[in-house]
Amino acid sequence: MPKLWEESIDEHRRSVRDAITAAAWQLAEEHGPLSLTMSQVAAAAGIGRATLYKYFADIESILVAHHARHVEEHLQDLEDLRGESQPPGARLVAVANAYASICFHRGRHSSAGISALVHRGPEVADAEHRLHSVFAGLIAEAVTDGLVRTDLGPDELAAYCRHGLEASSQAEDLDGVARLTRVVLDGLGYSPQAQDGSPSAAIRNHRQPH
Repeated sequence: MPKLWEESIDEHRRSVRDAITAAAWQLAEEHGPLSLTMSQVAAAAGIGRATLYKYFADIESILVAHHARHVEEHLQDLEDLRGESQPPGARLVAVANAYASICFHRGRHSSAGISALVHRGPEVADAEHRLHSVFAGLIAEAVTDGLVRTDLGPDELAAYCRHGLEASSQAEDLDGVARLTRVVLDGLGYSPQAQDGSPSAAIRNHRQPH
């Protein structure tokens, strides 16, 4: 089979898969995952049930796949921010802002039922490890440059930072997210004078998660 034809088939399959997962996620948000049927997903995605079953075995696998793709995108965003050619302090602030944004939007786009369904399994543990490594690595660099407190280790400070920023899911608006991010950075002992850019601007420019 010609390579171009193989690439076209792969692209078609990705498009169908994305249409399925997006349709299922929207329906689950509107009606709850427990009431969702494969027939409803097939109709919303514009495909037949037989085609749907070629891609997924059940509703849970569809929702998990949708969530996993977005988690990977967000992790890649955070890892890219960590790897930018900026001073450690600027990168730490950028990552904190971005993760706060993720948590804020996640709190508005995921129901409790969906969250309980997709936040389990070995993939979740791997994502947690990668997220922790991003914060711990940046904080270790900031410690070396004398930008954050040293009475706690990078791993402890990374755990504090992550859990503190996750409270952004309960913020009323983006200004509240910016204030909370500032409080978390204060807890790290990070000086406002060391910041580059506006937390609220970084939050507004970050992609919205699922």
